[in-house]
Amino acid sequence: MTRNDLTIYDDVAAQWWSDDIRWVRTLKAMVPGRLAFFDRKIDWRDKRVLDLGCAGGFMAEALCERGAIVTGIDPAAQAIDAAREHAELDGHDIRYDVGKGETLPYADDSFDAVVCVDVLEHVEDLDLVLSEVARTLVPGGMFFFDTINRNPLARFATITMAEDILRLLPKGTHDPDMFIKPGELHAALGRAGFVPGR
Repeated sequence: MTRNDLTIYDDVAAQWWSDDIRWVRTLKAMVPGRLAFFDRKIDWRDKRVLDLGCAGGFMAEALCERGAIVTGIDPAAQAIDAAREHAELDGHDIRYDVGKGETLPYADDSFDAVVCVDVLEHVEDLDLVLSEVARTLVPGGMFFFDTINRNPLARFATITMAEDILRLLPKGTHDPDMFIKPGELHAALGRAGFVPGR
């Protein structure tokens, strides 16, 4: 079985906003909770924000509704098409690009904040992605992220339960070897020039 299978995002692009697919609904349902935490750290209004790994645009649209000037990027071209179409239907002015975190097609100091959820555990080169995020952030800009800890409990919850038993995610979505221990992430953030916050 293929692990870290990112084709799933293109496979469901046509139904991304339909609420027909349980695991996609789960991703959508996680946006308010994540933003409730992020909202305590930043006022999004008029901030230039990159949604890195935006898929079909759930987080990007929520950020836009908070008044941010949003750009979304993802390697899944069909998911990006779905995001563009839905943003247009809802009257959201969001720029969407096809691309990867390792080679962000933006100038230095392009963004006040970068949001990156459900992504770091999938990237080919964590250090390069973090370096690119740092490069595209203005001095003092903020990087908001979440990822999955590499430990037995996370493996059980994400692979055994969410993928294999409950089918909340398609089998093969994650490669547990790509999960990231907090110490590793802290060191990688430091190498990229970040000062991790609380």
